[in-house]
Amino acid sequence: MTSTPTAGPATPSPPNPVRRAIAITIGVLIVLVMAFFAFASLYADWQWYRQLGFDGVLTTQWFARVVMFAVGFVAMALPVFAAIQLAYRLRPVYARLSSQLDHYQEVVEPLRRLAMWGIPVFFGFFAGFAASAQWETVWLWANSVPTGEADPQFGMDTGFYLFQMPFYSAALGFASAVLLISLLVTAIVAYLYGSVRVGQRELRISKAARIQLAIIAGLYLAVQAVSLWLDRFKTLTTQGDRFTGASYVDVNAVIPGLAILAIAAAIVAVLFLVTAVIGRWRFPLIGTALLIVSSLVVGVAYPWAVTQFQVAPNLETYEAKFVERNLEATKFAYGIDGLKKTDYEAVTTAEEGQLRADAETTASLRIMDPAVIGPTVRQLEQYRSYYRFTDPLDVDRYEIEGEVQDTVVSVRELNLDQLGTAQSWYNNTLVYTHGYGMVAAKGNERTDDGNPVFLERGIPTAGELTAGAEYEPRIYFGEFSPPYSIVGAPEETDPVELDYPRGEDGAAQTRTTFTGDGGPSIGDPFNRLIYALKFQSTDMLFSDGINEKSQILYDRNPRERVQKVAPYLELDSDPYPSVVDGRVVWIVDGYTLSNNYPYSSIVSLRDSISDTTNTSPRVALDDINYMRNSVKATVDAYDGSVTLYAWDEEDPLLQAWQKVYPTSLEPISEMSGDLMSHVRYPTDLFKVQRAMLGTYHVDDAQSFIRRDNAWRTPQDPVAEANLQPPYYLTMQMPGQDEPSYSMFTSFIPASVGDGERNVLMGYLAVDSNAGNEDGVKAEGYGKLRMLEISAEVSVPGPGQVQNTFNSNETISQQLNLLNRGQSEVLPGNLLTLPVGGGLLYVQPVFVQASSGTQLPTLRKILVAFGEEVAFEDTLQEALDSLFGGDSGATTGDQGTNPTPSATPTPGETTDPVDPEEPGTPSVPTDEFDRLLQEAQQAMMDRNAAMADGDWAAYGEADDKLTQVLERLIELDGE
Repeated sequence: MTSTPTAGPATPSPPNPVRRAIAITIGVLIVLVMAFFAFASLYADWQWYRQLGFDGVLTTQWFARVVMFAVGFVAMALPVFAAIQLAYRLRPVYARLSSQLDHYQEVVEPLRRLAMWGIPVFFGFFAGFAASAQWETVWLWANSVPTGEADPQFGMDTGFYLFQMPFYSAALGFASAVLLISLLVTAIVAYLYGSVRVGQRELRISKAARIQLAIIAGLYLAVQAVSLWLDRFKTLTTQGDRFTGASYVDVNAVIPGLAILAIAAAIVAVLFLVTAVIGRWRFPLIGTALLIVSSLVVGVAYPWAVTQFQVAPNLETYEAKFVERNLEATKFAYGIDGLKKTDYEAVTTAEEGQLRADAETTASLRIMDPAVIGPTVRQLEQYRSYYRFTDPLDVDRYEIEGEVQDTVVSVRELNLDQLGTAQSWYNNTLVYTHGYGMVAAKGNERTDDGNPVFLERGIPTAGELTAGAEYEPRIYFGEFSPPYSIVGAPEETDPVELDYPRGEDGAAQTRTTFTGDGGPSIGDPFNRLIYALKFQSTDMLFSDGINEKSQILYDRNPRERVQKVAPYLELDSDPYPSVVDGRVVWIVDGYTLSNNYPYSSIVSLRDSISDTTNTSPRVALDDINYMRNSVKATVDAYDGSVTLYAWDEEDPLLQAWQKVYPTSLEPISEMSGDLMSHVRYPTDLFKVQRAMLGTYHVDDAQSFIRRDNAWRTPQDPVAEANLQPPYYLTMQMPGQDEPSYSMFTSFIPASVGDGERNVLMGYLAVDSNAGNEDGVKAEGYGKLRMLEISAEVSVPGPGQVQNTFNSNETISQQLNLLNRGQSEVLPGNLLTLPVGGGLLYVQPVFVQASSGTQLPTLRKILVAFGEEVAFEDTLQEALDSLFGGDSGATTGDQGTNPTPSATPTPGETTDPVDPEEPGTPSVPTDEFDRLLQEAQQAMMDRNAAMADGDWAAYGEADDKLTQVLERLIELDGE
């Protein structure tokens, strides 16, 4: 029988060289594409910084991150690699292993070489990225400066806490992680290869493994000893139950306990090193157990006992000294140590002529609420749907004919969302590239029909702010600028960019070409490709609207630009535009922050700056205990150029950052006089200071501990869910020689709740005028002034005053008249003024249509002084009514300004309205007042009839009221 031979195992076919080449080529291409995308992103960033002149900021960050990544990678990977190699190379050659370990080795052995290199690299990458993220801590440590101030406990320069301590904490944490991982991998390798054997009743460790494990454990405990010693200093920056800083318990129990534990940990570390030599584990293990027990006794039980049995029953006696330290440090760290306090015996009765001494203050009082009149400004000045204004508007001041005028301002920016079907890449990128012009209105005046009195308006722009001077009105960089625009062209090229919707000789529009240096060039193909990748736009590659002169403008928000060139700053939430030296510039305040100032109390930055005007603030560092307005920055609205001025040159944090970025700041001497006259005290800093002064206005430890005089910021009477925002006014505080531009806020008791009286306890002001047009910094700038209201006088708080306005029968009837039909009433900001020897409340009242086109107009003024209130058409009339016919004040809201309410044609100017000129409509004021009185009487008759159930009389009164209201509407239309 013939047998068929069986086939042997199939011989694998050799790999196809073509497929291998294709696979390698594809892999290389993928890597190259990814590398080019990464390069494109980095190159685009460098181009942006280089164009602004801040490329040193970017290269400093790149260099620092690369160095710290390398340090972190090596510092982690090298010890872990050494630990693995030593544990493997020093393994027993003929170790008797269990069957389970044999199985583990069979699984691990094929991957051993990969693991020996891969594990250190894996941990190295994580450590490198972690170290890279900490580069600022390291660079600040390397560039630290002394502050000249010593802490009261250890006598260390406070710069140690600001600069050195964060670095030492990070370094010790990193070293602990390296040693723990090294200890872990050593134990695993030693166990897998028999250096460590675990039996039923014994643990056997080879000599080599014992030495390695003991040394690593000893080093780890040595690091913990240093960390415990450093924790003594951290008690000065730790938030306690009542204040930040070392208390009596900390000084007399915690700090000595940490010193004892640090010494004990060092002794145990030595015992581990001894074990590496003598081979006995008993001593370090006993030492470790005693260390754990000591930490419970010395670190927990003893401080608890001192607190419960010594401090708690005698709080003021034991804590007074340490509270004094906290008071002093907190006031210094937040810049409130120079507070000038004045006892204010406020009067609450209004008398004739009482405001005569404060005539300048009441005359300059801002009655145009920037949070309300935004829709009015839009209706009068927007001109086209693709323009927009900020909401709320900003406030500023200008010197006009020798007098400082408070203003409400905004710039006319683009709103591309309103282009509708006209939206396209070409229009959005090349045509609609910029806004146009500043709009400014007087804060203390209104027109006859309740609209703003403009100082600067129109397209082309015209007004008192720019009259007779060269002026660049175009807004290429603003808070609502498009994500990116492409601008610039040779002179012989016809302009493409829409300048404004009005032209000469009947043309529908005027076009322009950007001529500044505002962004990186994309005139060459390479740069065009780079930015096409960045913005993922194929149109950018193939558009014939791009030429050799083209620039790309992006990252155009003023805060964003300043944040990128000064990443170490926290920026104020409220940048504002000003006309400075013929240019519109954005002024941005920058802060240096820390949470490591010794004995200074910690506050939430986010909560402190949150109010009606800023309901959801975003901050990089929330919990802080040190704050300085160290930098004033400007962003040119035309070319986007950024200038940083070192405003607080004595700030140690700023000094250190100047060493990190040595070419980024200009001295104050470089600030022009015109700019100096528009710089002001920043809003967010003042909000944080008022948050601290609610508790830290007291000067003695006893009051602080008792909290018997704690205050808080009142809720906004108009929007009760949020705190009342501070406000800028030109006003003369008691004790001042003349009115000055300042910011104000008020305080009520911290315990105000349901059923408790909302009374005024304090009034805070800060001199906000930085300097004059001569470039001289004002001596009083930043001076905090506190009026402490006498407890013997009950001055209503804002909430109580608002409730009085709303509940007053006469006022509510008139408000109901204004609120009838298609109208609704909008209460403006409730302002508090220390004038006439008391506290005067002023609230403008606006009326707008309840639907359709809403145009808030100022119709009435509410005022209150003590328990007395008045509600009139103008502030002058309201004050005269409140103060017996002679307030002694001269106000600017009489409605006699010649600016008409009608919206002019773009670029058109209007002539003053002459009430005597034939054909000029006039409103019969006497008849209007008479009809208002009749309406009030008819409403009261109707209410009385309804209460009596006399429905016939109710119908007659209601008919009478309807007739009167119809006539009032006719007069209002006239």
